[in-house]
Amino acid sequence: QVQLVESGGGLAQAGGSLRLSCAASGRPFSSHAMGWFRQAPGKEREIAAAISQSGGSTYYADSVKGRFTISRDGAKKEVYLQMNSLQPEDTAVYYCAAAITYVSYSYYTTANKYEYWGQGTQVTVSS
Repeated sequence: QVQLVESGGGLAQAGGSLRLSCAASGRPFSSHAMGWFRQAPGKEREIAAAISQSGGSTYYADSVKGRFTISRDGAKKEVYLQMNSLQPEDTAVYYCAAAITYVSYSYYTTANKYEYWGQGTQVTVSS
């Protein structure tokens, strides 16, 4: 079992920044690829960013590329999403997710690959 707890959400103005954190506990953090998903009202959950077990491979959705950065700290068992140049379209509940993997360089972009999910943190961007 893995428990994931997100923090860092809140209200930001367009053009501003927020940094989301996800603290993991339970199974060894190093055996999981991690992802940040988001779900806006009335829309399906979508991938924002993903990172491999090793941290050496990352993925970004086109909508956030160049503005968001995903990273992980193995010692702290945390994964982060730095969000810059926020836009109202980024308003959503953001979820941290963990996928068991034995391939150090793989990341996953579909929700069904992830076994564990956090409760989510709300991000609201005002124009």
